[in-house]
Amino acid sequence: MKMPHASSETAALLDALLEGDPRVKVRKMFGHPAGFANGNMCVGTFGGELFVRLGDSEGRLLSQTPGVRRFEPMPGRPMKQYFVLPPAILQKPAQAKKWVARSIEYVLSLPPK
Repeated sequence: MKMPHASSETAALLDALLEGDPRVKVRKMFGHPAGFANGNMCVGTFGGELFVRLGDSEGRLLSQTPGVRRFEPMPGRPMKQYFVLPPAILQKPAQAKKWVARSIEYVLSLPPK
């Protein structure tokens, strides 16, 4: 399987959504920028997509949004708790920021790695 190339536009969007949050450290995952809080991945990019990690109730809520799907870096291997935000959310910075903030809060509730 060929991995998608990193998107500079999506990386810039991730930076803008994180706004230098000191709780989140950005490093590479799958060759793309991803944010980690307490050592746990909470948000990231994959090609032109942006994904977030959410707990069960938040994940169910987001899943009801048209265009949302599980993050699947390898076909047939979805990652539990990770969801790709659709363009409809990414084009509305306030909505995208809300889901990124929920992702960070969820990951901060987990034991540090």
